[in-house]
Amino acid sequence: MKIAFITANKIKARRTLDLIEQRYKNYPPEEADFLSVLGGDGFMLKALRDYHHLGKPFYGMNLGNLGFLMNSINEDGEDDIEALIHEAKPVHLYPLEMTAIDIWDIEKTVIAFNDVSVTRASPQAAKLKVLVNDVVRVPKLISDGILVSTPAGSTAYNSSAGGPILPIQANLLALTPISPFRPKNWKGALLNNSDNVVIETLESKKRPVNAVADMVEIKRVVKVSVHQKHSVSATVLFSPHSHLEERIIAEQF
Repeated sequence: MKIAFITANKIKARRTLDLIEQRYKNYPPEEADFLSVLGGDGFMLKALRDYHHLGKPFYGMNLGNLGFLMNSINEDGEDDIEALIHEAKPVHLYPLEMTAIDIWDIEKTVIAFNDVSVTRASPQAAKLKVLVNDVVRVPKLISDGILVSTPAGSTAYNSSAGGPILPIQANLLALTPISPFRPKNWKGALLNNSDNVVIETLESKKRPVNAVADMVEIKRVVKVSVHQKHSVSATVLFSPHSHLEERIIAEQF
């Protein structure tokens, strides 16, 4: 079993990697059978974005805080990592694809395995128009912003903003407003994962907004399109004793 150990640039992660490399050869990602990610959820999202194109399964080893996308490990590096990977169960994650156009008419496309958020970048509330499949659903949303999340990402920012937690196998996306002022009673929507969401900014010069796809930020956007990209996927491995599906269910109780 060839394993590439991808490590966050933090003291704890580097120290654990040094101990692991005394027992395992660290292969380049392109040559490995599995990619083992040492860090926290944020670093796992970065690794997914950087290496999903290799088509290798990811096994997260939690050296961060919550570690929702990770597996528990011993920091002394004495785990039988090959055995842990062998018994792990896969989850296939499909990212969102965000295409954003900024006030300078520059277009950029980014993927996000957790969520895409469009949020105010000034003291004033954002004013946004929300379209789903080319139909205007919210003509004017006055709020701190709005986000679209996958089932895997629904327990993160989406949940904090009051959005629903989605089962990992649900063919749904969560569309959730962030601190909405108007419409006052709109709580968001559940969408099919084939739907396309477009968010247009109103008064973009007076009320600037930024868009973030996982950890990639694009400033001063005027239009953001989001859909799930079914032609791209990443396989993430989880311990059968703490599987992602069970974690998502447990978050609701």
